[in-house]
Amino acid sequence: MSTEAAMAQGKAGQAGRAGRPGKGKAVTNAELRSMLLALPEAEEVMVEAWGHPTYRVRNKMFASTSEGSPTVCLKAAKETQQALLASDPATFTFPAYVGRHGWVDVALATVDRGELAELVAEAWRLTAPKRLVKAYDEENALPRP
Repeated sequence: MSTEAAMAQGKAGQAGRAGRPGKGKAVTNAELRSMLLALPEAEEVMVEAWGHPTYRVRNKMFASTSEGSPTVCLKAAKETQQALLASDPATFTFPAYVGRHGWVDVALATVDRGELAELVAEAWRLTAPKRLVKAYDEENALPRP
């Protein structure tokens, strides 16, 4: 997600998340897991020392959460992180340990489903090899009229 897109979404969020399209009940951990694992070569890797799973593409982490957790931690560009944190502090927070690298915690109870899907895809895109991202983009390109 570009900084401009994050800012635009943030302005919509400041106007009131409850009225945004796609906003309804909280995203469940099962729905989140499905969203994360739907991306090419994404896999769930349990980190015993941490006590929760991480989501990776070619063994590089792009998301982290735990069963029953009210949040997911996603990789993001620092500009996107800043825009999200400014746009809706109730939904987007600065995570411990990885926040300084651009990651962001996202509250599943208040995030818009469509926005979460975009953030998950962007986290994957920042982590996946360029060739895999290119193949994914070509496969999912919208047909031109």
